[in-house]
Amino acid sequence: MTLTAEHTAHFRHLHNDGVLRLANAWDAGTARLLASLGSRAIATTSAGVAWAQGYGDGNQMPLARVFDAVESIARVIELPLSIDFEAGYSEDADTVAEAVLQLIGRGVSGINLEDSGREPALLAAKIARIRERCAQEQVDVFINARTDVYLRQLAAPGEPSVQATLERARVYRQAGADGLFVPGATAEADVRAIAAQAGLPLNLLWRAALPDVETLAAWGVRRLSAGSSLVESALGHLRERASAFLEQPRIDADTHALPYGQANALFERP
Repeated sequence: MTLTAEHTAHFRHLHNDGVLRLANAWDAGTARLLASLGSRAIATTSAGVAWAQGYGDGNQMPLARVFDAVESIARVIELPLSIDFEAGYSEDADTVAEAVLQLIGRGVSGINLEDSGREPALLAAKIARIRERCAQEQVDVFINARTDVYLRQLAAPGEPSVQATLERARVYRQAGADGLFVPGATAEADVRAIAAQAGLPLNLLWRAALPDVETLAAWGVRRLSAGSSLVESALGHLRERASAFLEQPRIDADTHALPYGQANALFERP
């Protein structure tokens, strides 16, 4: 638990300036690989974790399988670990808070918790209850509140998405959130306004429409997530190579493959 506390404090510090880049992992193997590449923290993609376990994304995976995935990842890294906890796999704030305590006990320093297009009061209640239970147990976790205003076009007719996002940010901040994740926001004016007025470190989801990381830092962005893009790339490449193996008369060597020795070395302990 002491090590988790140290990791959590460090994870908070990583949001203070510059842009924390998180290339989201989906299992122990990808987490270990990302750690070996110099990642300053490990974060998961809920889609990738669910797919790797044989479930669809969107709060479909049994909580026990989530805990199993977390344990396998935490075992092979020595970095802060943040889990995409979707909507908490429950509508009940007490149930979500108890599950988060279970995550902290397994070495988790941060969580993403999303509103999934629902009324902000529901996510705020979950955040507030997590804060209460953490205080009671004298533990800590970085809560990154995700709002889907841009992804799901949640703003009311005539209401700018920026204002709808800032209103949800206010509610989540008051409930105890530590960060704000706004996937889908890409316009400079919108990003600058949210970063300046939300009162929370701003996390964006990588999109080709976004500028370089240095520019994002100047806009006020403090965290950039790959989301499911890496697992999508991996599955696309696997589909291409597997199709060639199964269907083509000749299979050429894969110049991008990680050699067996290097892959195995990732998991060899000194």
